[in-house]
Amino acid sequence: MATRYLLGFDVGSSSVKASLVNADSGKCVSTAFFPEKEAPIQALKAGWAEQEPDSWWQYAKQGLQKIMAEAQVKGDDIAAIGISYQMHGLVCVDKDLKPLRPAIIWCDSRAVPYGERAFRDLGADRCLSHLLNSPGNFTAAKLAWVKENEPDIFDKIYKIMLPGDYIAMRLSGVANTTVSGLSEGMFWDFKANQVAQFLLDYYGIPASFIPDIVPTFSEQSVVSEAAAAELGLKAGTPITYRGGDQPNNALSLNVFEPGEIAATAGTSGVVYGVLGEVNYDPKSRVNTFAHVNHQLSTLKPQTSNLKPQTRLGVLLCINGTGILNAWMHRNVTFDMGYAEMNDLAAQAPIGSDGVCIMPFGNGAERVLQNKELGCSIHGLNFNKHNRSHLVRAAQEGIVFSFCYGMEIMQQMGMDIRKIHAGKANMFLSPLFRNTLAGVSGATIELYETDGSVGAAKGAGMGAGIYSDHNDAFATLEKLQVIEPVEADRAAYAEAYARWKETLEQVL
Repeated sequence: MATRYLLGFDVGSSSVKASLVNADSGKCVSTAFFPEKEAPIQALKAGWAEQEPDSWWQYAKQGLQKIMAEAQVKGDDIAAIGISYQMHGLVCVDKDLKPLRPAIIWCDSRAVPYGERAFRDLGADRCLSHLLNSPGNFTAAKLAWVKENEPDIFDKIYKIMLPGDYIAMRLSGVANTTVSGLSEGMFWDFKANQVAQFLLDYYGIPASFIPDIVPTFSEQSVVSEAAAAELGLKAGTPITYRGGDQPNNALSLNVFEPGEIAATAGTSGVVYGVLGEVNYDPKSRVNTFAHVNHQLSTLKPQTSNLKPQTRLGVLLCINGTGILNAWMHRNVTFDMGYAEMNDLAAQAPIGSDGVCIMPFGNGAERVLQNKELGCSIHGLNFNKHNRSHLVRAAQEGIVFSFCYGMEIMQQMGMDIRKIHAGKANMFLSPLFRNTLAGVSGATIELYETDGSVGAAKGAGMGAGIYSDHNDAFATLEKLQVIEPVEADRAAYAEAYARWKETLEQVL
């Protein structure tokens, strides 16, 4: 039998990545991303961020051509396609499915007043109990901005899409979306289990703008004749999965069940946990969306391997994560590499001998109810502390901010037992890993993973090639396991309590 391959796209704001995975071995055979320098973001005014949707398509096409040539794979060999994408964006298309304006992407903040006004007018209780979030700066609020400021464009809208929906549409010629995608845009009512009509009515958005809804894992559409000719694919190849970048990162780390956590710690950090019941934070300090395996009985076509179930992704974002560690590197340990810097930090004791650092120097933090505290250092004694204490306190402060947010998740009913992460960025630091395990009590598992590879595996699930997520990720390479060291738990708990007390004083 001919080898089957799965194609995954990861549509980011800096690049689009494409990967080919051997469906039988589960191994990635080729991967590429375009552009090789960071993709441009248009900012016509302060706080704006836009990209041309067609640029994502061109980057995807370039990446696909490179990996197919490198792996010597033909279009006939690809069994299914999956898509991961930057969340919360807005693409508006006309009746010919052509974009009416550049996409308003995730980091564009122009819609903040529109979300705040809706939250105030509709009421916090109604928004949180139905949307599980404030309307905030999400896709629905961005569309409300277009309605008020660009009425000529608004009047021409046929459908609105997320970035992943747009790429699926370019592949198939069919516009559709998922419950997970709608939930990240604030278009999904979890109490009514349908599109959030009350929010559409408030903003004056026609329900017809919402594309047809398909299950996350299913034959959502197939590659059209036109796209097949343009890309070198086979017409009729099924598109069987799509997910936003954070849910997809969790999928890539095999995080599907309640209590499991996917974490990243780059410039900013994300802790994404799975909840098995509908709940929300009454202060909206974390965001809650439908996870990729949140499954409704009412959606057709149903897949054979997924039963109706509640699976929500609770997302905590900390802006001041790796950026603090990088600042320490540039300004305090500039004569060292990061590995030496980690060794230096380990010379200081757990708790950094009383030094606490608040890592909030990269803008307002949602976990602090959008307060902008700035970074601050506390407890510094010129006679006994040196730079080892500062570097350790920085890494501990980042971990403690994660744990502060994870306590909110626990208050929502999440039993945090295991943290999955890629072995990259802050997770390269043994001190960072041991502190996170020590404070949270969770086991940390580090993997070699990638968003576009995860999207390809998701496609295999949606196409029925894999029986379930454990089958799909059976070959996921576990690089390291970090267990909490019981002898150190008390010292970590004392250090965290001191940090949290300091944070409350700062607040």
